[in-house]
Amino acid sequence: MALSDQVNNYCERLGPEFWAEPLNAVTNAAFLIAALAAWLIWRRKTPDDLPALLLIAIVFATGVGSFLFHTFATRWASLADVIPIALFIHVYLFFALKRFLALTWWAAAGIVVIFFAASPLVIGALAPLAGSSAGYVPALLAIFVVGGLCIRTDRRLGGRLLLTGVIFTASLGFRMLDAPLCADLAIGTHFLWHILNSIVLFTLLRVLILQRAG
Repeated sequence: MALSDQVNNYCERLGPEFWAEPLNAVTNAAFLIAALAAWLIWRRKTPDDLPALLLIAIVFATGVGSFLFHTFATRWASLADVIPIALFIHVYLFFALKRFLALTWWAAAGIVVIFFAASPLVIGALAPLAGSSAGYVPALLAIFVVGGLCIRTDRRLGGRLLLTGVIFTASLGFRMLDAPLCADLAIGTHFLWHILNSIVLFTLLRVLILQRAG
């Protein structure tokens, strides 16, 4: 299939027009706001923390890519949407393991490789139940696992990560409900995934920055 082929994955989209998903498109501004808010904290607290700045840039790119996908709705725009998300998940996990759990870089890298290799198995097992949303379940599990491990040595840090996991669970729920509720709710619920997920990403960035700041 060509990269220019149209994709119709969400309840709100009723045609091929650029603004056929107005709520899904506009709510991507939440990712840009999350990136800007995190950048302001980064500039004030840890302006020398380049990994955090990289993650902030990835969140900004996530908002741009998702906007492109919910307006152009093509396969190339889908790649612009999912690639920054995948980058954030794996890069953040690496630095979370190093900073929150004090692992060596090679141990953190090894776990990220295992996570990357095992994710398709988890996604495949859950796809009949969660559909395309199954792709985000490994990231959700990683948040809960790292948060649970952190709580043994730093209750505040672990608690913040676990709370973020709860928000992410709710966010994922709205993503899963988009199609089932489409007959009764024409606008769908995917836009709520954007809003809540931007909060998740901001919270993860804030935790990383403040942990580095001490």
